[in-house]
Amino acid sequence: MVLESTMICIDNSEWMRNGDYSPSRFQAQTDAVNLICGAKTQSNPENTVGIMTMAGKGVRVLVTPTSDLGKILGCMHGLEVGGEMNLTAGIQVAQLALKHRQNKKQQQRIIVFAGSPIKYEKKTLEAIGRKLKKNSVALDIIDFGEEEDGKPEKLEALLSAVNNNSSSHIVHVPPGPNALSDVLISTPIFTGDGDGGSGFAAAAAAAAAGGMSGFDFGVDPNLDPELALALRLSMEEERARQEAAAKKAAEDATKQDKSGEQAADAVISEAGGSNSSLPIEKNVDVMDDESALLQQAIAMSVDNPDASQSTGIADANMSDADDQDLAIALQMSVEDSGKDLSAQTEMNKVLGDQSFMSSILASLPGVDPNDPSVKDLIASLQGQPEDKKKEDNQDNKEEKQ
Repeated sequence: MVLESTMICIDNSEWMRNGDYSPSRFQAQTDAVNLICGAKTQSNPENTVGIMTMAGKGVRVLVTPTSDLGKILGCMHGLEVGGEMNLTAGIQVAQLALKHRQNKKQQQRIIVFAGSPIKYEKKTLEAIGRKLKKNSVALDIIDFGEEEDGKPEKLEALLSAVNNNSSSHIVHVPPGPNALSDVLISTPIFTGDGDGGSGFAAAAAAAAAGGMSGFDFGVDPNLDPELALALRLSMEEERARQEAAAKKAAEDATKQDKSGEQAADAVISEAGGSNSSLPIEKNVDVMDDESALLQQAIAMSVDNPDASQSTGIADANMSDADDQDLAIALQMSVEDSGKDLSAQTEMNKVLGDQSFMSSILASLPGVDPNDPSVKDLIASLQGQPEDKKKEDNQDNKEEKQ
């Protein structure tokens, strides 16, 4: 496996807004950078990668060479797009950053994304290429986007000046339906310098960085067999636990269904038995109420026979009553009738006393008790109750007949 330190130069110029690469030039470039960083850091644990921009307000180093993949990928968010790409300044700053790498045993490599026109002449680019070759710095160029003003020829001249034993590469990616990262993954930029082992590792790491790893849990058992085994055992234990929990839940649900059915059957059977006796109990209660009312009516008639004779209709209604309130009301009416009869009897006694009536009339001013008209009035009042009593007796006899 190759031990190297890499600086990736990003083109964030105004031309990156174009949409000839899906979804845009800048987004396609970002995806490709993420895959390259994953491939470089995973192919060798001691590899380091740095990121820098070549447009905007000027050349700027986002992160110096590091093996922290999260830090590398995090610096790509929120980048501003604008201005023109300064290729020569970007390559020179990248070379300076590699010169100050911590591990001097690492080989030096610069990867340049060129997606906008290049304003420099071939001679200037060739001079930069010779300087890189003198300092043993390899150069990979990814040419995409604009092809005006002889851009491919200029980049080829730069590669020829820096190339040493085929350690540098250039890839021309025309616009099309394929993503930029899909085209680059089969090029020497990912597969290395012909070393089958390192190339396979780089491709696998790139796939893992893109979420396309073919290994279980995203871990290569060849690189870390203990971690892969631990993850596999943990997954098997978790799967067994989930299956046992699901089986127990199914058994509990079956038991609850059975107990619910038995309880429902018991309730239905009890309800059926109780319903069969409800009509009988209701009939018994009604009969008891009617008997009680009838007995009460008979007792009232026995206690007050005069009232019962004069109110035969009330007794009949009471015998047919099935309401306690109605029976009480009938009883109160019977008592009132008895009181009226007793009061009328007392009045008849008063009127029948001749001496008492004469003394009363004599005490009144202007009334002469010996006046014939007064005597006739008193006689008529004394005879009216007796006549009414005779008429009532005659009506009762007719009703009985």
